[in-house]
Amino acid sequence: MVSYEFYWRDEIGEIHLIGILPERRKDKNRINNESIMNWVKKVIGNNNNNDEDRNIFFTQVNID
Repeated sequence: MVSYEFYWRDEIGEIHLIGILPERRKDKNRINNESIMNWVKKVIGNNNNNDEDRNIFFTQVNID
């Protein structure tokens, strides 16, 4: 199963795990970096702070 680990880098550069979300979309054409980032913003909320958005990133992991 493909999942995404989301992280946030704080002001002093420390990295914090936000959460892990499983990929459930069957249509692979709908999956791209922008759609994944939009997805996490829906889950954790988006306060429209672009500086904070730049400090959120993800890694794709496979869970067996």
